[in-house]
Amino acid sequence: MRDYKAEFENRVAFIRKLLEQSGAGGIVYGNSGGKDSALVGILCKAACDNTVGIIMPCTSKRNYGRDTVDAMEVAAQYQIETRTVDLTPVKEAEIKALQGVAQPSGAALANMAPRLRMLTLYAVAASENRLVAGTGNRSEAYVGYFTKWGDGAHDFNPIADLTVTEVYEFLRYLEAPACVIDKAPSAALFDGQTDEGEMGLSYAELDAYLMGGDIPEEKRQGIERMHRASEHKRRGIAAYQG
Repeated sequence: MRDYKAEFENRVAFIRKLLEQSGAGGIVYGNSGGKDSALVGILCKAACDNTVGIIMPCTSKRNYGRDTVDAMEVAAQYQIETRTVDLTPVKEAEIKALQGVAQPSGAALANMAPRLRMLTLYAVAASENRLVAGTGNRSEAYVGYFTKWGDGAHDFNPIADLTVTEVYEFLRYLEAPACVIDKAPSAALFDGQTDEGEMGLSYAELDAYLMGGDIPEEKRQGIERMHRASEHKRRGIAAYQG
């Protein structure tokens, strides 16, 4: 097991150094009520008292229910300032604006919420001289389970090297609320959605693969296929070098 006491101190120092170098006066992050945002919020608050978490429900019933309740519980335990921005009307306005221009696909519709959240976080950051903290983990990044220019957009990420297994271990060490540890991970892109169900494999299998363990061959092939297909998300923007 990792030394999470040292991990905590080192990550907090990393965030403080970034803030000092940037000249920013605070941090903003998306408080989704999930495991990753909980850990990022705890780390950022420890590094900078001027940390604000934004709850951004968008169409999904879970966003307005359990996710919001869990987000508020984490914020209360660690005394993190919290604000709420309802993005459902914004998404509806975008869909209406696209009428006669394009018929959004299922993937386009699902990815709207993460991109609207990114827009919201950067609007707050630009208005209040804050850095945007990312909340993605190593496991999901490897298979591309994030939205390009959505939750994949941020100024820094203090947990990018942690697998999902390690995120949970870290949260237990920090005695985070059980609500974010026990529930099934979900981006809540649509009602009934779970991360593992959408990926077609468990985080235990994905993390075992990343750590060099044995998993069924069909799962191994699936992970490698997702990694190849999502490479464009992890590369920089292609630019002409004439």
